[in-house]
Amino acid sequence: MNENTWRFVKKRTAADGAVYVSADGTRYRRTGRAELQAEAEFQRRIADLNYPVPHLLEEGFTDDGHYFVVEESLGDQTLHDRAVASLDGGRALADDIADTAAQVADRLLGAQAAHVVQPTPGALRQWLDSAGFTQNVFQENPDLDNPRTHAALDHALDRLATVPLVRGHLDYGLPNVLPAGVIDWQHHGLVPLGYDVLPALEIIAFKGGNKGYTASLTQRHRYLAALDDASLKATGQPVSQNLGAYLLVKALFFLALMRPTDPSRTDKHLKWQYRRHLFTKGLEQYERTGTVDTALFPSLEEFAAGHSAGDHP
Repeated sequence: MNENTWRFVKKRTAADGAVYVSADGTRYRRTGRAELQAEAEFQRRIADLNYPVPHLLEEGFTDDGHYFVVEESLGDQTLHDRAVASLDGGRALADDIADTAAQVADRLLGAQAAHVVQPTPGALRQWLDSAGFTQNVFQENPDLDNPRTHAALDHALDRLATVPLVRGHLDYGLPNVLPAGVIDWQHHGLVPLGYDVLPALEIIAFKGGNKGYTASLTQRHRYLAALDDASLKATGQPVSQNLGAYLLVKALFFLALMRPTDPSRTDKHLKWQYRRHLFTKGLEQYERTGTVDTALFPSLEEFAAGHSAGDHP
């Protein structure tokens, strides 16, 4: 690789590699191991299915045995980056960013709905375990591995039993979305239609304010309405009816890998307790109403104040 041609951007820990950008900004080069090769194969396949993803231009092996891909650039600023850059002292997400997110989600949902995958026995349960990192969550939080939690998850799976399975991202959110499409497909797999795109503005709340911005109720409703419209055209069914089940799984996802191993890291212990609290609140809401309202989640700062006052475990 010519170091005068490619500029280092960041390491990719999950893929044991790195990301580089070309001098003119039109291409990205990523290095990794077997996971990157599998990601590239998947990305080629969905590009052929009209998914809004970068097209691969080159791939192969480096001298040190790493796999590499070169792909077209979809831009140098994700919607997350744009959202942070547009803040002017407040925390309100700009309307144009929320609307752009809806447009990209519309394109992805349409491509997914047009290429439904015939499910194999247990595929939906496999999605739950993969998307929710259930093995890790229950290992780190054995008290949550109880009949109540499993009853709620079983109910969610029952509700999703007739939802088409499609090729999905599994880690979809504004940090992986650009106006031209969606990047970082390393966690790909089969998902129920809508799982990727539907929670994108809702999951901002799981960061507890650390993202720097928040989506308003109006923006969230407008976003969901746009996806319902797209889903109705593609399948005859709205997708927003599944939001509660998806957010219950997301509550597991955001709790995974959170338990600190160093007892002196009180900051990490607080974040772990915060995510446990959000899961519990989400579970309670889902049991009562069949959905989850992230607007009722406390911020991390609010939780920390209650935690120090003894209001939370």
